[in-house]
Amino acid sequence: MNLTAELIELRKHGVTATPDEHAIRSCELAKRLEKAGKYEQAREALADFWPDVEQVPITHNLEKSTAGEVMLRVGSLAGWLGTVKQVSGGQEFAKNVITGSVELFERLGDLKKTAEAQGDLALCYWREGAHDEARIHLSNALQLLGKDDSDLKAILLIRAGIVEVSARRLNEAMRYFNQAAPLVEKSEDHSLKGSFHIQYGLVFRQLAAPENREDYIDRALIEYAAASFHFEIAGNERALARVENNLGYLFYTVGRYKEAHAHLNRARSLFTQLKDHGTAAKCDDTRARTLLAEGRLEDAERLVRQAVRVLERGDDQSELADSLITYGVVTARLGRYARSRALLDRAIETALTAGDPEGAGRAKLSIIEELSPQTAPEEMAAECRSALTLLENSQDPAIGKRLIDCACHVMDTLTEVKPTEPEVPETSWEGFSFKREVLKIEKVIIERALRDAGGSVTKASRLLGFRHHQSLIALINSRHRDLLGTRSAVRKRRRHLFSKPRQIKRKKVEGSTNGTSSEGATVPEAVTALE
Repeated sequence: MNLTAELIELRKHGVTATPDEHAIRSCELAKRLEKAGKYEQAREALADFWPDVEQVPITHNLEKSTAGEVMLRVGSLAGWLGTVKQVSGGQEFAKNVITGSVELFERLGDLKKTAEAQGDLALCYWREGAHDEARIHLSNALQLLGKDDSDLKAILLIRAGIVEVSARRLNEAMRYFNQAAPLVEKSEDHSLKGSFHIQYGLVFRQLAAPENREDYIDRALIEYAAASFHFEIAGNERALARVENNLGYLFYTVGRYKEAHAHLNRARSLFTQLKDHGTAAKCDDTRARTLLAEGRLEDAERLVRQAVRVLERGDDQSELADSLITYGVVTARLGRYARSRALLDRAIETALTAGDPEGAGRAKLSIIEELSPQTAPEEMAAECRSALTLLENSQDPAIGKRLIDCACHVMDTLTEVKPTEPEVPETSWEGFSFKREVLKIEKVIIERALRDAGGSVTKASRLLGFRHHQSLIALINSRHRDLLGTRSAVRKRRRHLFSKPRQIKRKKVEGSTNGTSSEGATVPEAVTALE
């Protein structure tokens, strides 16, 4: 693909073509560039309609179907750029723009474009770690397509599998990939084929780790080799770097550290060249885990601290929680127990806020595994029970093994403890649970906020001081499901997202001759803005 020539030709086309013709051609080129992992060039292709990356695209002079396409392309690209550059609020911006395209396509009755937009919206939620929200949008998109056997359906099935892999529900992931396989087989899209094989390899990688299964290792290697083949034909250097990163993780999990370092170093070098700070940080986390397994604690701490600093700037909260867990384990083994506990507690809160119970459960297991001498037996038992609840839907065999080991350790610890104080009388604090009482208070406050907000989660989250309404949704879904009925029906997001500013009549204020108030402040005009 001669990018320079195509972009020059696009600019020439914009001079003579109608706005709609130019927009459609710009979107087609941007979509091809995005599929090839060339996000900056795709952004340049959309520059005439998206001149400011912090502002919504310009679509007021376009037909509704063309405007929807521009918004979809801008939203999809904004989501990828938010991850690559670790832009705070990047996913929320992308979700708002894509939602605008969904509403336009729904009004036009275009089911296929609605499904495509829902699939891109699901990716934004997945990047944030909000797996339940991602599932809802992917399920809706697949229902809209019905029995359609297009490449789009294969893409949606692959994305559904990606969500389940992240949630460690490997059986569900395998089911989606098996449904996608025949559609991928007949497709001529090498980017699609590469995406299928790299994600399918992830399933076998996770299955291989607990028992070091050679057959699963071999299958994962085969899938990664196929992914590299197709990504190379597609010219997607960024995806090739991800394959290298995944190979590094695979070799780390099975104890082949020298090979892991070789692949991770290549991946890190490629991500640095591409200025992909977000994925480079995830690569650093994997390198830190490899160094930790080798006992090189200082080197591991340096890398994982660097990874956390980068991920803190963006919206990939699930990835941040994973790196915080790694950081907590490293500091525990360096003997910095208070720091380790603070990091692991932060990982739990980050994962729960993102809607990722699996990540929170893994952090609790790490507390039991790494900090048991510094933790009271009763507290360890509580952490173990909580981890069991959070991980009850996990289908990762490694998680099952860790749960059993931690439960056995907690039981052994409790058995060894001998009572040193007399039993508490019935009239005292017996049966009191601080955590239970805090949860009760938390529920009362959330319930009041929802009531005062008329059932609107968005308004209630503002009353409670949350930056994103997803934080409140995660709390309700994980701790207070009995409050689900107090939420108002989900309304469509900002139907007038791109409407023109309304004019507000100025009132003449006595004593003023220039349209200002008595204090000299001008009356502002209404403006539209994204939440």
